[in-house]
Amino acid sequence: MATLYTHQDSNIRKTWLLMTVFFVVIVTIGWFLSYYYNSPGILYFAVLFSIFSNIGSYWFSDKIVLVMTRAKFASETEFHDLHNIVENLAITAGLPKPRVFVIDDPAPNALATGRNKEHAVIAVTTGLLGMLDQTELEGVIAHELSHIGNRDILLQTIVVTLVGFLTLLSDFFIRTRIFGGHGNNNGKGGQLQLVVMIVGTALMVLSPIIATIIQLAVSRRREFLADASGALLTRYPEGLANALRKISSYSLPMKAASNATAHLFISNPFGAKALRGLPKLFSTHPPVEERIKALIEN
Repeated sequence: MATLYTHQDSNIRKTWLLMTVFFVVIVTIGWFLSYYYNSPGILYFAVLFSIFSNIGSYWFSDKIVLVMTRAKFASETEFHDLHNIVENLAITAGLPKPRVFVIDDPAPNALATGRNKEHAVIAVTTGLLGMLDQTELEGVIAHELSHIGNRDILLQTIVVTLVGFLTLLSDFFIRTRIFGGHGNNNGKGGQLQLVVMIVGTALMVLSPIIATIIQLAVSRRREFLADASGALLTRYPEGLANALRKISSYSLPMKAASNATAHLFISNPFGAKALRGLPKLFSTHPPVEERIKALIEN
């Protein structure tokens, strides 16, 4: 039977694979741009950029996430009950107590981030604290602790940074094309250059789509796993199920909702209104009804 730590090794392998793929993609884009603009310096920059981006995404991605979500440190004096819940469940799960942050937002939601269990962070919105009772809040915190225990947070947090870089690079190239950027071909083979230009342009344009696919690949299945692990941790699956019902009933988006960080939250941060009519295939989270059914029936 799956335990809290079953998927750690798999997530570590996938993290290294993702970082390697990111390195190759950035270097490939750098090579294309250096050829297109006849500037070898762009390739050198791309290599250095990919190396430092990987390092930065590992060491500082949690700080980037906290800034992007406008999370503030939660003092134990002001949020005493929240700290108690986090500490008690962390002890039960055999994990160090993560740092606790609060996001000033009426939309109920929560996330976990960090590179490992020793540097983990849990952030909840003020809306979540005001909407849920203790057993429901325990279910949400147990879900987030499960992400930490499964090493989901490293993979999911790195995705935020790397996906953001891919999107920025794509946007940069598209803008240079629109506003008159052009290459210096110096009479080089026309057909080869045309092929390279088409392939390179397609790669740049498709980068945001590739980024979205990466998010979907690392997010949806892990929500089911964290739900199951969280239910095992509290021994009360109805708590998390009821929390998901309440969270999904809130229709408005979070004030700091972002495509880059959407997959980190326990529920889609764009609200129920934004999800209506959205194809299931393109949602970063599985349908709430399916998650609740899995919790209640298992």
